[in-house]
Amino acid sequence: MAADSKGQFGIYVHWPFCLAKCPYCDFNSHVARAQIDEARFRQAYAREIAHMAGLSNGRKVTSVFFGGGTPSLMSAALVGDILHRISQHWGIAEGAEITLEANPTSVEAKRFAGYRAAGVNRLSVGIQALNDADLKALGRMHDVDEALDAFKLAQQTFARVSFDLIYARPHQSVEQWRKELAQALKYADGHMSLYQLTIEPKTAFFDLYARGKLTIPDDDLAIALYDVTQELTEAAGLNNYEISNHAGSNAQSQHNLTYWRYHDYVGIGPGAHGRLTIDGTKVATACEMNPENWWQKVMVDGEGMITNEKLDAQEMADEFLVMGLRLAQGISLQLYHSFAPSPLNADTIEFLKQQGLVEILANGNLRATASGFLVLDAVVADLAAEVI
Repeated sequence: MAADSKGQFGIYVHWPFCLAKCPYCDFNSHVARAQIDEARFRQAYAREIAHMAGLSNGRKVTSVFFGGGTPSLMSAALVGDILHRISQHWGIAEGAEITLEANPTSVEAKRFAGYRAAGVNRLSVGIQALNDADLKALGRMHDVDEALDAFKLAQQTFARVSFDLIYARPHQSVEQWRKELAQALKYADGHMSLYQLTIEPKTAFFDLYARGKLTIPDDDLAIALYDVTQELTEAAGLNNYEISNHAGSNAQSQHNLTYWRYHDYVGIGPGAHGRLTIDGTKVATACEMNPENWWQKVMVDGEGMITNEKLDAQEMADEFLVMGLRLAQGISLQLYHSFAPSPLNADTIEFLKQQGLVEILANGNLRATASGFLVLDAVVADLAAEVI
């Protein structure tokens, strides 16, 4: 059987446009060369929402996440219209988390009050660095002072905010990161997303790295940076409930937990992915990535999907494993066995336990240890490869 389809249920809305492409970014983002015709895209979002609601009748939305791209380039009116249509077609649960990713430029910060009035109640602020030289190298369009002013405004406007940073940046030392993170923790309020910089294919950084013109921390330094991250956030009461996310009590991102716990979510917009349980089977969806092509397909077909595939039992089990082991709470082996065609190999689990990479909790959950988090891809690969 598939994972529970009656638990958390999220809607992911992708806004694909940016003012500039960051050199590390491999997300589906497109530089807006001219003013975006929002009225035109509003039509397409409305049509796709209506279609996807037809595939998931009877569900109530527990979270909405506006991602991108740069959603803080959207008008508050468009955000409000999308939320209104989501409410019309599914219904939004009382206390649902409504998050929008925002860049902390002064221009975008002026929209914060409008987003709050439109129904957004959580902001994820992409500060990324507290060093002007590094912000420039990362392609960001704000400086440190502007970012901190925007974050303080976000705190005044929203009940929940996330302070987002990238570390393991070129030439970054442990002491530099310790000082920077300590500064960020003076402002952070309940939640931090702290991501190690990764060099992804088809990015400007990948090209520079391949040509030997970009140096990033080696494995030993990256581990030391990770250790400092855990040390300082834990001391501040922000525990890592997920490999890159830290939160105080009741401040976790409910939308992201929907992904990691393998609950259902709908993807709306260019390049958006989704997972829906239909007739007891998980269905993987993905939309056309090019904004213009997506718009044309939606206006003709009512939806922009280029992928709409049923997952078999092993595919579902593998996804559940990959997503769930990112969590500090790990995965329920009972739930895994309820829809996996074969149980995980007990000998492999025992071997990984002896290596100090996984552990079994008192509630029976399997989780990665602190050491296991550092090599999580390898841990997952071993477990997935050694099913009975």
